[in-house]
Amino acid sequence: MTINAVLLAVVIMLGLSLARVHVVLSLLIGALAGGLIAGLGMTDTLNAFQEGIRNGAQIALSYALLGAFAVAIAHSGLPQSLAGAVIKRIDAGGTSGMIKYMLFAGLITMSCFSQNLIPIHIAFIPLLVPPLLLAFNRMHIDRRLIACLLTFGLVTTYMFIPYGFGDIYLNQIMLKNVGEAGIDISNISVTKAMAIPALGMFVGLLVAVFISYRKPRQYQQLAIDKAAHDDVLEGDALSKTAASAQTQSKMKTLVALAAIVTAFVVQMYTDSLLLGSMFGFGVFMATGVVKWSEADTVFNDGIKLMAMIGFIMITAQGFAEVMKATEQIQPLVDGAASLFAGNKAIAAFIMLLIGLIVTMGIGSSFSTIPILAAIYVPLCISLGFSPLATVAIIGTAGALGDAGSPASDSTLGPTSGLNIDGQHDHIKDSVVPTFLHYNIPLLAFGWIAAMVL
Repeated sequence: MTINAVLLAVVIMLGLSLARVHVVLSLLIGALAGGLIAGLGMTDTLNAFQEGIRNGAQIALSYALLGAFAVAIAHSGLPQSLAGAVIKRIDAGGTSGMIKYMLFAGLITMSCFSQNLIPIHIAFIPLLVPPLLLAFNRMHIDRRLIACLLTFGLVTTYMFIPYGFGDIYLNQIMLKNVGEAGIDISNISVTKAMAIPALGMFVGLLVAVFISYRKPRQYQQLAIDKAAHDDVLEGDALSKTAASAQTQSKMKTLVALAAIVTAFVVQMYTDSLLLGSMFGFGVFMATGVVKWSEADTVFNDGIKLMAMIGFIMITAQGFAEVMKATEQIQPLVDGAASLFAGNKAIAAFIMLLIGLIVTMGIGSSFSTIPILAAIYVPLCISLGFSPLATVAIIGTAGALGDAGSPASDSTLGPTSGLNIDGQHDHIKDSVVPTFLHYNIPLLAFGWIAAMVL
């Protein structure tokens, strides 16, 4: 029996990723192994890989400009102003349940906005969360719940709402790859396809808030909490990504809001996150919030902020292109289809489970989609899934494992803010809680979507 090159390449890539080899290197080695085993030769394998990289260049550039936009927002002091307003309200109103749930709602809103309306990804967490730790401690809030709140907004929004990072995930990556794999995407509504899986994420959030982490949890009041709290109230908390230590002001806050609105409107009318980010950054420069002399530094910091995600994504596109060039996807699909014997229920569950494993290994839903789409689209067609169900399967399979992966931004981001005082373990307090509360319901609701759509 011959070894399928695509299957072996995925296994090698996943094994290296789980062994903590860098994702970019794991994807490259997996692609080379798959190409060579399929008989492409080193030259043809590299040519296919480079062609895939070219296809991912626009996405990587979008991420770079988003990073610059995020750093400019941090430079304006808007995140610190929001944290200061929350803490002042808590100091004035005590620790009532209403304030606690308002705080929860604010964190979820900010994490949602960071993916779509204010597309700065996880950049807001180390700016906004540390100043709030004193408030969390006063109200005895379990930080595992905060991790779940943040991860809910970071994941659910991009997998359901096609703006900002949602536009990249749903339109520029998922629909693009699904269309290239052989499905007509002209009449597909990604929002409709992902509504049921998104409902699963919401169920997990409710369980975390009202059942799992309802009980109070004690944390030590450390000096770093008090210092961050006092800095925010005095208006002196400085962004880690800001190019200089400028004093916060209402004018800068208004400019930041204007830039956000500008970026959103431009993106909506041009359907280009690239242009939206560029115009938003331009507002900061035109108003002097980001001075001409500081523009290079701010822009470079933004590129550094998003560079890793961009590299992973374009490498994954190269991996997917090599897999297509092997011409062994169809034999793999035929073998899998005969294994499932036409049983759509079992096939959908297995595809979602594989997506969970692959995404946890890579740590990025955005990087997983090109790999899954190349294999899953022909398989879904052969098994008789509708185009909408196929999109739901691939979109859910890609998102599965983002919450709960040790290498994912959706868990690393919350840990970066919550562990500033050393009282929040990444694995036990971020990875395990988000895995249990989001991957399990997402797996179940994704399967339901595959069956009913």
